[in-house]
Amino acid sequence: MTDTIRWDQDADGIVVLTLDDPNQSANTMNSDFQESFAKVVERLVAAKDSITGVVITSAKKTFFAGGDLRDLIRARPEHAEVVTRKSEATKASMRRLETLGKPVVAAINGAALGGGLEIALTTHHRIAADVPGTVVGLPEVTLGLLPGAGGVVRTTRLLGIHSALHDVLLQGQRYEPLRAKEIGLVDEVVSSVDELLPKAKEWIKAHPDAVQPWDVQGYRMPGGSPSDPEFAALLGSLPANLRKQLKGAPMPAPRAILAAATEGAQVDFDTAITIETRYFVSVVTSQVAKNMTKAYFFDLQRINAGGSRPDGFEKYTARKVGVLGAGMMGAAIAYVSAMAGIDVVLKDVSLENAEKGKGYAVELEQKALARGATMQAASEALLSRITPTADPADFAGVDFVIEAVFESPELKNKVFGEIENIVEPDAVLGSNTSTLPITELAQGVRRQEDFIGIHFFSPVDKMPLVEIIRGAKTSDATLAKVFDFVLQIRKTPIVVNDSRGFFTSRVISTFLNEAVAAVGEGVEPASVERAGALAGYPAPPLQLWDELTLTLPRKVRQESRAALEAAGGQWVSHSSEAVIDRMLDEFDRRGRSTGGGFYEYVDGARTRIWPGLRTAFQSGSRQIPLEDLRDRMLFAEALETVKCFDEGVLNSVQDANIGSLFGIGFPAWTGGVIQYINQYEGGLAGFVARARELAERYGDHFLPPDSLVEKAEKGEIYE
Repeated sequence: MTDTIRWDQDADGIVVLTLDDPNQSANTMNSDFQESFAKVVERLVAAKDSITGVVITSAKKTFFAGGDLRDLIRARPEHAEVVTRKSEATKASMRRLETLGKPVVAAINGAALGGGLEIALTTHHRIAADVPGTVVGLPEVTLGLLPGAGGVVRTTRLLGIHSALHDVLLQGQRYEPLRAKEIGLVDEVVSSVDELLPKAKEWIKAHPDAVQPWDVQGYRMPGGSPSDPEFAALLGSLPANLRKQLKGAPMPAPRAILAAATEGAQVDFDTAITIETRYFVSVVTSQVAKNMTKAYFFDLQRINAGGSRPDGFEKYTARKVGVLGAGMMGAAIAYVSAMAGIDVVLKDVSLENAEKGKGYAVELEQKALARGATMQAASEALLSRITPTADPADFAGVDFVIEAVFESPELKNKVFGEIENIVEPDAVLGSNTSTLPITELAQGVRRQEDFIGIHFFSPVDKMPLVEIIRGAKTSDATLAKVFDFVLQIRKTPIVVNDSRGFFTSRVISTFLNEAVAAVGEGVEPASVERAGALAGYPAPPLQLWDELTLTLPRKVRQESRAALEAAGGQWVSHSSEAVIDRMLDEFDRRGRSTGGGFYEYVDGARTRIWPGLRTAFQSGSRQIPLEDLRDRMLFAEALETVKCFDEGVLNSVQDANIGSLFGIGFPAWTGGVIQYINQYEGGLAGFVARARELAERYGDHFLPPDSLVEKAEKGEIYE
């Protein structure tokens, strides 16, 4: 036995290696494991004459959780030699295991992700238990990383280059056992954990001469290798497709994965492993990997562990949700609640409207059935949990209310008034508003301590984020309930304090406005869109304007201005306002839903940028470097986020990062809007200097706030 791996040999000579790190709840590829693994393999080699086979399994709920991200996030370019040495040592042990000359089986009892699957891939046969929590995959790319323990080399040789790239490596998919077996990552599936060891030993006895397919004389890669003429002809499409997918965003991991896979396929196994190591080290020591790992693992982990949840309250589980308004948002909120097993009452002004709202869930379930993503019985059970109604009395017993009607304070107050006396006396009263101040809306109900903002993002069934907005009188108990509810429906909660536009709507508007301002300055619209793509935004800004419609942001702007001036404040106009006003008032260009905005549409399909922009705004009359256009968008959002911290709208760096990534499409490579500031070249001082450059060229709204300048002068970061 070593520190992290138990050794048990039975009377038949089969060694069971049980992965069990005593210092962690999950096994990871940390230094302790790497040392233990090397010792165990050395022992196997020394004792192989008395061994008939090897089974690798785990004593944890998961099989193996992957690399130790705490170690990886600290790796810097100056550590490249050390990282290379450690990676090569672990890979050498893996190679010795798979060429031991004895059959080796992975008995996968839980999640085998990243390094966990890479360990399993070194075995000759993989058996997975089809139990809750068992998933396999190589999700490293979603953290800005590359599988560094043979995952690229072995999946390409096992599945073929095309399948490995598209089904496993470039998207970081996670598969349940049956689907993993279809793809070829798993060889056998059993229905319980108890069946794993007997099945593994049975396979070992039946295959005493097991060997990896790539170690067999005459092996040919599935689907062909780059040396095959037919495959070679298609090889050029792989980088082209990746470029199309990335759209110029600075994402090194996908490019490195593609290079490691295609280059490695042209050489022998051991050379391919060396190539993979080289790319792994270049990626893991990059800043982008650190940004993405921090956000998508550490920040997300802290949020889901309750980082912004008030302490001292028992876990809450919603029993019956009442949704007010069966339009697009209300119908979708009802659907995701029912998906989580919650009974839902979906109310609208008429039963017909409410039934149409339920029809949204019916349509989504029909699509899920068609693609095999659900079973008929499960689908029927889900739909039975949604009760459409026009009768407020049906809200009896509701302990969680979500209002999702039109953005009108009067209408919202009216629908709450219809049900406040009917629902449970301590029911949450939540409003799905994207801009209206929660404290003001709360004045329309009696129990203001139970009133809170619950901002879903469209499409609700796909968007993972929910922005929780605390009003001035919202209680800690209510906030804790809503936080738990968001986790209950399998979404990610962030918590912000009340402000018009809150955090996400307020920040994304600066990105959109900066793009439109550039159009008004005479910049080619295509250049504006290109700059958005180069920055890494998932959708170019003018396309996004058309999707949102030009009328809604103007309405929000007008309401915000009126509220500010009514409170004695002074509105500071942005140059984008004149562009939007002309688009609406002079040209009647309202967006995609009305047939035309910044783009032209035929039968709802986007065709080209509207040619009228050229004459209306003298497109091309001003040349601005793409770097400046890109930074104007990124800096506008970052600086507005700093103001949100200054004003107390935000209290958590993690909420800011995840909210910007999951809610408003801030570029993934940055690690989120605050991480973008923290990691900027030269630190906060470098960011401040660049902001001042932009202010000098494009307006005072780029001047860094005093709080940011003060942090920069002290050499601090946001944490």
